[in-house]
Formats: sequence, C-alpha cells, structure tokens
Amino acid sequence: MEHLDQLIHTIALSMGAAWASGINLYAAILTLGVLGATGNMTLPPGLEVLTDPMVIFAAGAMYFIEFFADKTPGVDTGWDTIHTFIRIPAGAVLAAGAIGEVSPALSIAVGLVGGGLAAGTHLTKSGSRIMINTSPEPFSNWFASLGEDVLVIAGLWTALHSPWIFVGALILFILLMVWLLPKIWRGVKAVLNAVARLFRKQPLQLPPPENGGGDMGG
Repeated sequence: MEHLDQLIHTIALSMGAAWASGINLYAAILTLGVLGATGNMTLPPGLEVLTDPMVIFAAGAMYFIEFFADKTPGVDTGWDTIHTFIRIPAGAVLAAGAIGEVSPALSIAVGLVGGGLAAGTHLTKSGSRIMINTSPEPFSNWFASLGEDVLVIAGLWTALHSPWIFVGALILFILLMVWLLPKIWRGVKAVLNAVARLFRKQPLQLPPPENGGGDMGG
C-alpha cells in the first residue's frame, strides 16, 4: 500500500504540474517554488531549482504581468497565442522533473504525457477565452481569469496534500476536456469566420450613371 501511495503522489505531482502549466505556467511555478522554499513540501531533485529566489522572483514578476494581461479582453488571446510555445514544453519539463531520478526512457515518456496534458489544458483555456471575448462586457473575462488562478493554486495544493483526490478529479477533468474540445473548436471557428467576414473587402459599388438632362433650349 505504501508503494501505491508513493506512486499516486508522484503521478499527482507530475501531472498536476503539467496540468497547471497549461492554464497558468507562472502561477504553477510560483506556487511550487514558494511551497518548496518555505518547507511546506519537499520537491523532488528535478524541481528543487524552483525554490531558487531568482526563479521565484522571475515567476512572480511574470505572474504579475499575466494577471493583468489575462484579464484584458483581446490581450488575453494574444498572450495565450504566444504562450502556446511556452506552456506546453514547460509542462513537459516540469512533469519529467517531478518524477525524480528515473531511467531516461521513463523520464521521456512522462514528459510526453505531461506535454500532451499541458497542450490539452492550454487549448481548452485559450479556446474558451476566445468565445468568452465575444461578450461585450468584460466581467465574464475577469471572472474566468480569476477562477483559473484559483483553480491552479487550489489544484496544486490538492495534488500535494490529497493526491488520491487530485488524481480522481484529474481523470474527470480529462474526460470533460475530451468532450469539450470539439465543441470549443467549432465555436472558435465560428468566431474566426465572423471576424473574417467583417474584414473581408466588399466589391466597390459604383453609383449608377445619371440620365442626361433635356434638350438645351434658349
């Protein structure tokens, strides 16, 4: 039973780090770094670098920027687009680092799974944001962003202190994500098509020629 508990704890930490990275990478790194630096958790050797003050400061500074960028309609979509190339590989690296010292083959396998999970959560988050941004008011965007911040911190806390609960919740989340992604993609395509129609150039309409006047008489 002890070995099973250790396995679940490792799965929760590695997949939790990857899952959180796809939603808010900087909040994930900051949370893990602060918890490790304050002694609230013992990070595996592959993640001990997160407790370095320089890493914590950098993650905190980037999270501060993302906190406001992520709550500005339109800006959040551009931010998510750029971070497609950051969150997914970072999720893979964090997942591989969380399993500790293992064989290179296992480390690569976990990194691939972690990268896939980070990609899924990133696409779910960024796609849903594009649809939310079609609303004219900003409040739904703010609530969604704040909810994501809370979800990342609470999720990592649960992964560290209640790994069985987190793994069960993660399985449900993955099933929900698989069900949602096709619907989100259809919604995103509809939004993009609507935007394209707005910017599509219309053919120039020339006014009809005026009829000539009557006979010029004196």
